[in-house]
Amino acid sequence: MSNPQNETMTGGELIGRMLRAEGVEAVFGIIDGTYLQLTKSLRDHGIRLITPRHETSALHMAGAYARTTGKLGVCIASNGPGVANALPGVAVEQGEGNRVLLITSSRRTGIIRPDRGGTYQHFDQVGTISAMSKWSSGVDAADRIPELLRRALRESFRGRPGVVHLDVPEDLVNGEMEVTPVMLQVPEAYRRTEPTVASAEQVRAAADLLCDSGLAMIHAGSGVGHALAHGALLEVATLLNAPVTTSWAGRGAIPENLRLAVPMIHIELNNRVRNEADVVLSLGTRFGETDWWGKPPYWRRASEQRHVQVDIDEEMLGLNKPVDLAVQADAGCFLEALRDELKQRDLSALRERQESWLAGIEAERKQERETFDAALDTATDHLHTPNVPVICQQVMDDDAVIVIDGGNTAVWANTYHEVRHPLSALGTFKFGMLGAGVSQALGAQVAHPGRQVYCVIGDGAMGFHPQEIETAIRNELPVIFLVICDRQWGMVKLTQQITLKPEETLLRKPVGPEGSINADLGEICFDELARSMGAHGERVSNKEDLEPALRRCIEAGRCAVVHVDVDSQEHLWAPGLMHFKAMHQEPEEQP
Repeated sequence: MSNPQNETMTGGELIGRMLRAEGVEAVFGIIDGTYLQLTKSLRDHGIRLITPRHETSALHMAGAYARTTGKLGVCIASNGPGVANALPGVAVEQGEGNRVLLITSSRRTGIIRPDRGGTYQHFDQVGTISAMSKWSSGVDAADRIPELLRRALRESFRGRPGVVHLDVPEDLVNGEMEVTPVMLQVPEAYRRTEPTVASAEQVRAAADLLCDSGLAMIHAGSGVGHALAHGALLEVATLLNAPVTTSWAGRGAIPENLRLAVPMIHIELNNRVRNEADVVLSLGTRFGETDWWGKPPYWRRASEQRHVQVDIDEEMLGLNKPVDLAVQADAGCFLEALRDELKQRDLSALRERQESWLAGIEAERKQERETFDAALDTATDHLHTPNVPVICQQVMDDDAVIVIDGGNTAVWANTYHEVRHPLSALGTFKFGMLGAGVSQALGAQVAHPGRQVYCVIGDGAMGFHPQEIETAIRNELPVIFLVICDRQWGMVKLTQQITLKPEETLLRKPVGPEGSINADLGEICFDELARSMGAHGERVSNKEDLEPALRRCIEAGRCAVVHVDVDSQEHLWAPGLMHFKAMHQEPEEQP
């Protein structure tokens, strides 16, 4: 006999209710009959479904949504080809460490797991994604849907963020089931909802090391952003009078127009600070390759430098750089506790010895900035690339979200954009995934409908996913895309020319077709392409025209695309490329 407290509903309705209980407000993905009852449930529960033109775009949209809000990003993909299309996004969002839940459909139970043989639109989705994600599992019985979705959600909020995947066969999503009250639990009943905190002893020990070990610095990674700990970080850095460097993914952890900030674009200055510091407080970073693995000569020898490492994921502690104090904790909670501890101490001696160090850092940073800015007046045939991020920053709001995508375009844009607001700069810092920025911009706009969002992207990168301009129009997302058009794979072309024609290239002489291999592209008129999809289109080729074009884009009130013709020869010589090349070599460990 059925319990009168039980309800009969579809598997999709159950999933929708659980997502609503988790506070999910938006889901990204393409519709399909294999999970019709899930998409119906999303609508019924007021969860917005944003449908892109490609499944991998859904992953990037969810990742950007998660990255800029600290919330869970949710996306869906349908069995077989839909899941196959999603795989590049799985790889990228897992690598970038974004909190994404991917729910996929699969063919009906009884013909999969194992495949009967020749099953239409089926492959081992769970096995494939398991190798690419933080966690992946399939559901094979209706009554296990809530159990395994709870586990997926628990994994989403455990340790370092990443992609978590649950695969549900179509007959379980769309079929009816009996749901007991215990299946519908509040999040507090099945996962940790309060952040992990450090012990008082650890906080005091960290304060001791920072106050008593000479010159102190802070290194911030993406964990600061995930914890929404920017305010607490600034308070602690101010109390310590400590310079703050960041990983690439941690950029924006502190506003770069502040005196304490050592922006990542000042590479030699970063190296200097990291070698002069006697003690490092690192937050939410694993010291990956773009941080030179925390090794000399880019960092001081571990035997000479004390290290306090704070991370939510215990596996990251001491992973690449040895520690003196390892703290498993949420970065925000730790910083708040450390702030309170530091306020009880006499910091005058520490602040005094930091002051002269900071003055030198500030002077070097200013000098290099002047060198960078001199390039803005370079005489060129077309617009010189660094003027694009500079003019954009002059026109757009300070809290506007910038998405940066491409090879040399990304180097130019990162060098000349100053991050002044937390969680306002996006990219694929670990993967360097061309084309991901198109969808990241849309995901950021969904997350922040009241803020301006714009994307500075190379023409090669834009060629991967230009169809998502229509997605922006259909979903009323007024993102502005500035497509840097040099009609070549610039970063690769320069490497080819240096190898094949070194003398002419290094003297900046014209190099003929024999100097590169398939590195040139045909032209796409991105302004015309945009207009064909209902977006506003502009084309500029000199810096005087860019500001008025941008203002017209803003006034249009819908998605807009600016085709920017840049000097293709000057575009090749993005600043700091030698450092980028050096990063690919193993640092020489000093004795």
